[in-house]
Amino acid sequence: MQSTTFRADAVLFDMDGTLTDSIAAVEAAWGAVAVDLGLDPETVIAATHGKRAIDNLAFYRPEIKAHEMDAAVEAFEQSILDFADSFNKIKERSMPGSQSIKSGFSERPGSDSGESTPTLSSASASSSRSGSLSTPSSPTHTSAGARCPSFATRLSDMLASALPEDTSVFDESPESNFTAHNAQKKAAEADIEATWETEAEAVDRSICILPGVKDMIECIPDGRYAVATSGAKTYAYGAMTRVGITPPPVTITADDKRLKAGKPAPDPFLLAASCLGFDAKRCVVFEDSPSGIRAGVASGATVIAVCTSHERSKIEGCGAHFVVEDMRKVRCATEGEGAGMRLVFTVEH
Repeated sequence: MQSTTFRADAVLFDMDGTLTDSIAAVEAAWGAVAVDLGLDPETVIAATHGKRAIDNLAFYRPEIKAHEMDAAVEAFEQSILDFADSFNKIKERSMPGSQSIKSGFSERPGSDSGESTPTLSSASASSSRSGSLSTPSSPTHTSAGARCPSFATRLSDMLASALPEDTSVFDESPESNFTAHNAQKKAAEADIEATWETEAEAVDRSICILPGVKDMIECIPDGRYAVATSGAKTYAYGAMTRVGITPPPVTITADDKRLKAGKPAPDPFLLAASCLGFDAKRCVVFEDSPSGIRAGVASGATVIAVCTSHERSKIEGCGAHFVVEDMRKVRCATEGEGAGMRLVFTVEH
């Protein structure tokens, strides 16, 4: 482990996967889109990560007309927040007399509002982002660290055990045996469906703040940091406020009409730096996704990649100047005052 110190004028943060973690809710929303279109959810989820919803919807839903796109994006991103909120509402109902605790920066469970769990596809019930730290076939871990089967594995086991075995001795009429067998099968399928809904509701899709983010934001003076996200305003502001982050005055969202292109183009970071009044080449970009890292590199900024949503091997070749586990590996201090102030970063890598 070594440390490197350098100076910069300002910080440009990506949001989802960098400041906040809403991976389960985002994947559920894209998984639902995939199922509606008859596509493989895992493929769609991998292809959409780190890109603007407007670009993804234009690709997967070309029938959406230009004048309808803003409303389509808003509806899609509201569905992400609905998936996130539904877990907390269900959790509150299961804990009579409990009250949600709200403080400046929220850890899980995040928001305390929401309705019932939106319609789910089987692939959206567990994380399936390509290259992420959690995949559908990977075992999950309990809070105590014990390994437990993934949701897909549990569902498969239920299917195997619930469907009736054909052990009948056909001593009755074929019609009677057929009717009885169908009744058993329908009852088993109903049990599986009910169990599926229960398991799906138990998937924690609440939005949380990522490690080290609170301390990092508190170290940076006002006017020296911005957010540049591939999320539109509904989702970006909704996600940040749910974990206690006040969206900074310069928050560049995907529906900003000044943008000509989204990530992996550098436009979001260039616009954010310009709005702060600094050259992007003298800024630091924090990113988690390959497309976002490439956007930061293309802007000329110093890029710090965090391994909060992807394995290190998936982002090491994207051009980031530093790759760290999370923001706890980065310290920030100030040097000087006024317009001449510099941010001093020390990165453990």
